Amino acid sequence: MKEGKSVKSNGQQHHHDQNGHLSPFKFAKLLDPEASWDKDQLGDVLHWIRQAVALVCGLLWGSIPLVGGIWIILFLLISSGIIYGYYAIILKIDEEDFGGHGALLQEGLFASITLFLLAWILVYSLVHF
Repeated sequence: MKEGKSVKSNGQQHHHDQNGHLSPFKFAKLLDPEASWDKDQLGDVLHWIRQAVALVCGLLWGSIPLVGGIWIILFLLISSGIIYGYYAIILKIDEEDFGGHGALLQEGLFASITLFLLAWILVYSLVHF
């Protein structure tokens, strides 16, 4: 028989409020260079930032309309630049604690390329054909 409920998954402990609900993520932490991050939290934030950038760029590229491979490269540069700027300049974290620049810059990369291409192709096709 279990004495109490332990809420641990993958080495993370979740904090509960008085009603037993999970406490919300503190959005102020997103811009706080003094905040502590674990690898999974930072990875999730970088992933979702990259997805937002992919969606915005895909919608913009498709509506302008832009065509050609140079725009894919520009998206990759913009997306990676924003991710690098976020963790290196805004959060001021030591990238070696999180697997180095390569690991952080790769977070969410392939999913964002897919989302970017999907949005770009759909908007371009729907608006201009």
